[in-house]
Amino acid sequence: MNDQLLLTPDQRDALQEVTNIAMGQAGAQLAQILEVFVQLSVPRINITESSSIATSILQLVGTPQSVTAVRQAFSGTLRGEAMVVYDQNGCRDLADLMGYEDDIDRDSERELLLDVGNVLVGACLNGIAELLGAKLSFSAPTIMAEDVEVGRLINPQQLTWNYALLVEVHFTLEVRDFTCHLMTLMPEESIVALKSALDAFMENL
Repeated sequence: MNDQLLLTPDQRDALQEVTNIAMGQAGAQLAQILEVFVQLSVPRINITESSSIATSILQLVGTPQSVTAVRQAFSGTLRGEAMVVYDQNGCRDLADLMGYEDDIDRDSERELLLDVGNVLVGACLNGIAELLGAKLSFSAPTIMAEDVEVGRLINPQQLTWNYALLVEVHFTLEVRDFTCHLMTLMPEESIVALKSALDAFMENL
């Protein structure tokens, strides 16, 4: 791997701090929507090879369960993909918390997952962009997989990059057995841009 892609310890600490702040904003928005207390994990940051992306995601999610995932591309100063990964209980719990009393139909469930994913991705990445002085635009969120094993979420052969920065935070609810994972993947050229932005952020502290 090119050394230019590796984060220095200071850059990693700065990224963790920036991500923590931005994820806190995303968690606050989710708490407001669901009217429950949302707990956040510490951000996990890895450089991953395209060939091992499935293993990396499986390790972050923790169990080889079936999941549903929403994806949203972002571009601008930084470019990449964001994914919000829900377990099957998470889909039902969301519907329950949002006031759906009966069994929710498939279309309504998809819309709910897209809306929540859009809120989390927007709040988190806009928070990071604001702190780093970056400009981002987003594609519309789409369902990338439904009831699929975690390890099959991404097909490595369809990827156009060799290495990417993978940042993960998961959200849990105090009152439910609900977990969703927010992951961002940034390929090589975005890692270089991010490193410059982190250096400028640290200089301005």
